[in-house]
Amino acid sequence: MTSAARPRARTRALTGALATLGLSVGMIMTGGASPASAATWPTPNGSEGVSATIPISGTKDYGMKRLYGTGDLGSGGQDEDQGPILELAAGAVLKNVIIGAPAADGIHCKGSCTLQNVWWEDVGEDAATFRGSSSSNVYTVSGGGAKEASDKVFQFNGAGTLNVSNFAVKNFGTFVRSCGNCSTQYKRTINLNTIEATWSGGKLVGINTNYGDSATLRGITIVGDSSKKIVPCQKYIGNNTGAEPTTNGSGPDGTYCKYAASDIRYS
Repeated sequence: MTSAARPRARTRALTGALATLGLSVGMIMTGGASPASAATWPTPNGSEGVSATIPISGTKDYGMKRLYGTGDLGSGGQDEDQGPILELAAGAVLKNVIIGAPAADGIHCKGSCTLQNVWWEDVGEDAATFRGSSSSNVYTVSGGGAKEASDKVFQFNGAGTLNVSNFAVKNFGTFVRSCGNCSTQYKRTINLNTIEATWSGGKLVGINTNYGDSATLRGITIVGDSSKKIVPCQKYIGNNTGAEPTTNGSGPDGTYCKYAASDIRYS
């Protein structure tokens, strides 16, 4: 719920995506897709306006259709109380979809969920929010990308573990944030593996040390940040009162922020 907002350019072009990581569409999509550079933003296979949140259970493959908000979901604002485009039931799997603009509050997961090859062209309030009170919940984001997130990309409000891999992000405030001021707080574990973050950006991950959060970073490539302004791991003192949390240092410590200098490459 907390992250310093950053101004954003309303561009639609993706640059510096996963090609520098040696990834391919065939690696991040299901099925037998031919290897191809993932540096090109995927072309939608049709578009559909969404005026009311779509509930998803089981497995849903959109075949690279673009969904965008209309009506109550089409304001394009940053209101905290916006509904999501898609709401996933616990255990749901979402594949091969592009969230266009307006994006409302993106995707909500009510419990453990899997987002596979999901792309956000222009993040609204948040790209995805992960909920659920069980410490055994596992939220998996595999492949895909997001850009133009003036605040957060992934908002982690629930309990459990969030794994994000093979993902590209560009122009963002905070990539993954453990909620800093939710009314109910939990210990949260965040694992980032094979991520490409392209300037501009604020923080890769924000965690609350007082609730025992941890973040492990592996295979991170930061592009275009010659001054190294993007903070890999920001620590906070979270609260359950709604107040703005205070910072508690940054950088690797082996307990809360788990990474070494060799885990982050600048290009």
